[in-house]
Amino acid sequence: MERIAIIGLGLIGGSLGLDLTRYGHPVVGIARRAETAEQALAMGAVTEAGTDLALVAGADVVFICTPIDAVVATATAIAPYLSEGAVVTDVASVKGELVPSLEALWPGFVGGHPMAGKAEAGLAVAEVGLFRDRPYVLTPTATTNPEALERVRAIATSLGANLCQCHPDQHDRAVAWISHLPVMVSSSLILACQGEADPAILALAQTLASSGFQDTSRVGGGVPELGTLMARHNRAALLDALTRYQQQLEQMKALIKTENWDALHSQLTQSQAARPAYLS
Repeated sequence: MERIAIIGLGLIGGSLGLDLTRYGHPVVGIARRAETAEQALAMGAVTEAGTDLALVAGADVVFICTPIDAVVATATAIAPYLSEGAVVTDVASVKGELVPSLEALWPGFVGGHPMAGKAEAGLAVAEVGLFRDRPYVLTPTATTNPEALERVRAIATSLGANLCQCHPDQHDRAVAWISHLPVMVSSSLILACQGEADPAILALAQTLASSGFQDTSRVGGGVPELGTLMARHNRAALLDALTRYQQQLEQMKALIKTENWDALHSQLTQSQAARPAYLS
């Protein structure tokens, strides 16, 4: 069995460890805090753990599961300890600006992004089977080592994930629509509601909020640091998506203002018909 190293033992890193240890892999986990490393050992997410990046020595495959803005620095720091032929992959939700830098650092790098997040973060919410039947995107380029790519594909397949492969820039444009834009829209919905000037109406709205509001506001209640990093590192694609979304809102607003109910019904019918394609 390949020896796996996981740097960053949060939701994704912890869940990877829980699955991979159950499949028989020796897994070394590396965390910023000793308490997190000890917790990962206790819950069976790793077979060895610590805070020293030198623990990656001897690993066949290394998963960098740090926040987006720490991925390149982490890869730079571990490079002296990596074995020849080791494969390095990441789980960041932005690829375009990361992949070229990481490929320059290590010839066995493969960009990756498991689409299996939660509103909550941290090792405490890690779970077995998190990646099963969820998309796992790999973003190889013309310089990606084919053997390294196949090794990451094999691990992702063993997790039960649905593999998808695309160019890093294609990835960033797609996730801007279905991941990063929804965070901004959901957050804006909550803040717009909070702008209700009448305290009694606001309190009533909060009391009446049910499944519809829970669904549409869920990702807006997520980890602020993650949403900020998405926007910062996928800025161009997200701005384009926000602009088009704003145009769509203005169009619907105009239909309501002019009482064009047939056109509004047509818009809602189109969205109803289109939605299943995003959920298959």
